[in-house]
Amino acid sequence: MSLKGPSLKILIINPFGIGDVLFTTPLISNIKYHDPQGFIGYLGNRRTAEFLDGYPKIDKVFVYERDEYHRLYKDSKRDFFIKFFQALAEIRRERFDVVLDLSLNGYAGFLMWLAGIKRRVGFHYKNRSLFLTTRIPLKGYEDRHVVEYYLSLLKELGMEIQMTRLEFPIKPEDSQWVDQLLHREGIGPQDVVIGLVPGGGASWGKDAVYKQWAPQKYAKLADKMIEKFPAKIILLGDQNDSDLCRRIQGLIKGFCVDCSGRTTLGQFAALLKRCLLNVVNDGGPLHVAVAAGAKTVSIFGPVDETVYGPYPPADTNQVHTVVKKNLACRPCYRRFRRAECDHISCLHSIAVEDVLEKVGEIL
Repeated sequence: MSLKGPSLKILIINPFGIGDVLFTTPLISNIKYHDPQGFIGYLGNRRTAEFLDGYPKIDKVFVYERDEYHRLYKDSKRDFFIKFFQALAEIRRERFDVVLDLSLNGYAGFLMWLAGIKRRVGFHYKNRSLFLTTRIPLKGYEDRHVVEYYLSLLKELGMEIQMTRLEFPIKPEDSQWVDQLLHREGIGPQDVVIGLVPGGGASWGKDAVYKQWAPQKYAKLADKMIEKFPAKIILLGDQNDSDLCRRIQGLIKGFCVDCSGRTTLGQFAALLKRCLLNVVNDGGPLHVAVAAGAKTVSIFGPVDETVYGPYPPADTNQVHTVVKKNLACRPCYRRFRRAECDHISCLHSIAVEDVLEKVGEIL
């Protein structure tokens, strides 16, 4: 497809979490670079809608929350079908030229066929691409970053890669909120502020613990950073991380403020950016920090940082460092599956001193 003709109307489908949605921002930036007058729609879930609604390069957001539809189907099939066809009609009214389907399931392709989108581009994964018109073979994301897989779709649009950075624009009101919060907590502009994000990994559900460094180690790291730099510590996370953060705060001997569950997504990003450095687990918060322009030390266990780590990798020498253990069995998360493992040595063997060393290199 060439851009020598009229501007395109493109719909992107990504039903996954905030990290994965941020992985699509370089794709969006390149589309807008090549086709400034083009129209970009985005179908995502409710958790990512706050970011999508505020991202200026997206023209229209469609929210699809699978669990809501499932509940509605159980409660009232009539109401389910009314809502389903209303959502489909809303997409159909936009008359999209192309859909870039990143969902890796056949259901989305079928819906876009029903919506009348003639060109449907996506990955051919486990024979789930029956309704796609352009199928790109995929066994899993391996050996290169997910962002690069997404950027490879530009070729199908006749576009070249010009930009590779993740984006999370910080709104002025969110920066102001951070300034007010820090002032209330007795943190001044000259203080060394370090953020700790001990949760994350929500997309893994009950297996999120396989991504989360031990809370006792986070607390010991905090005390060592307070003593060495000296630093003021802020604990960050969403409402689901509040119990974890309270537990860690109780173990920290020095100055520590618990902000978990107190921020919107935009305020969370602004607070990460205000911190001189953030120590985070592998997961969505890491990519929010990277996209917001914050510095990070990230802790990786079973997951390959080459595929899911900070992006672009060239940045890692300057503002992003990954802490990992090079064990023979690592990484064991491949093709969207984690190997059965009871010891999680790749994560548990990372010592406080390992992380502290990387913190010192950046500070």
